[in-house]
Amino acid sequence: MKNKRLAILMRARMASPTHPVHRQQLLRPDRPPLPPQVGATCSGDADDDGISTGARRVSLNDVKELMRASFSNPTDKTEPMDANLEEFSQAYLGLSQEGRRELLLGLARDCDVNRARVCELMRQYLTVELPHSVGANAADVNQENRVLEDGGILAVFYRMERNLRDALKPMYAGFFERLNAHPGGLKLLTVLRADLLSLLAKENVPSLRALETYLKEKLITWLSPASLELHQITWDDSASLLEKIVAYEAVHPIRNLLDLKRRLSEGRRCFGYLHPAIPGEPLIFIEVALLKDVATSIQEVLWDSPPTPEFEATCALLYSISATQPGLSGINLGKFLIKRVIHLLRRDMPHISIFATLSPIPGYMHWLLPKLASQIKLSKSETEDMKHFSEKGSGSNFIEDLLLPEEKEMILSGYLKWLQSGTASEIEFDKSECMDTREHDSGKDVMEIMYKLLISREWNKSDILSEALKPPLLRLCARFVDKVNI
Repeated sequence: MKNKRLAILMRARMASPTHPVHRQQLLRPDRPPLPPQVGATCSGDADDDGISTGARRVSLNDVKELMRASFSNPTDKTEPMDANLEEFSQAYLGLSQEGRRELLLGLARDCDVNRARVCELMRQYLTVELPHSVGANAADVNQENRVLEDGGILAVFYRMERNLRDALKPMYAGFFERLNAHPGGLKLLTVLRADLLSLLAKENVPSLRALETYLKEKLITWLSPASLELHQITWDDSASLLEKIVAYEAVHPIRNLLDLKRRLSEGRRCFGYLHPAIPGEPLIFIEVALLKDVATSIQEVLWDSPPTPEFEATCALLYSISATQPGLSGINLGKFLIKRVIHLLRRDMPHISIFATLSPIPGYMHWLLPKLASQIKLSKSETEDMKHFSEKGSGSNFIEDLLLPEEKEMILSGYLKWLQSGTASEIEFDKSECMDTREHDSGKDVMEIMYKLLISREWNKSDILSEALKPPLLRLCARFVDKVNI
């Protein structure tokens, strides 16, 4: 145990978790650290032809030759294929940013679909005539196939359709398949896609986009939930695995060994998806806190000491989920991981009945703030010309009172207490607006208070304001999730 703590501590001191070299995992554990990926600062200088002058020099032309040699199976049935893939993997990781860019552009453009071949096969396919007994809109497919098979034409169609399917595959399809089957190849494919995403952020080339899309589809297939192992990460795991948890925790950074041990001990769970082709490295992991009730802030979770006894817990709070591979962005492993974790917790801890998260509700504030602003504007218009709206009978059709009477009282009371506390200055309102606390029947003044507090972020700093705004924010959030965000 002492040796493990020392190993984690020494590694944490030697490399910062945010450093690109520290975050990039080795293709194989017995090799030296890899150079930074595209988008990271290279440790060595690179010249114009893509040669990296770091630990070893890598020629772009040599890497291209290794890639071409890996495209087709060797004729002598010995080991050159594996040797070429191995050399390509190491050589690619030694390329500079510009070298990787040129290689990927060449791969996307020169190894795309052979469209001349596709057009020729389509022309041949269209020249084959169907027997007169088979109509263009034949309802009975089985009968149609029997007619074609009796005439020997069905075999011709099958052969042509197979050739068309093969021709519609890009030439780099086989290369990706071989690389995936090679030891360490899946890891390299994630690096390739991370580089593609970095390039596409700067230059949206159609051939690059097609290459990235194809690789993403293949990774989704190769990383299906059936091929992934759900592993519960504990303090007894290897120091190298725990080091990766510390390095990759992106939501709530782990400060020290005590913090790490707290997150893996009593009342806590940590689960990760592992793949046999990338041993010892979680592709994504999630942290869970077992509580008596849903926590209102992350501080309650991170610094809950002592933790809730597990037999008393009724709530599983999934408070942090972190992906470790930039090249797997957009591949929804998180959804499958959450479902698996909830299923496992329900099976092992039937007394857990609540599953929650502290994650933000996407789009909620983008919906709420304009909604409040529009209602404030309509309320002001009604006040300025009450008689006009009264005669037309149309003003009230658009005005909606978003706040309940008791919520208005709580917000107004909390706002006044906050002002009187001496720790805040009054939020600016329109000079024409009279903040008469005795007249707020329409709710327009209170809605404006709420709006100003939300856009100023002042309420986050005050327990008084947070308590006053909590009921309406929760109620309106439930409305947003149920009625709007569907």
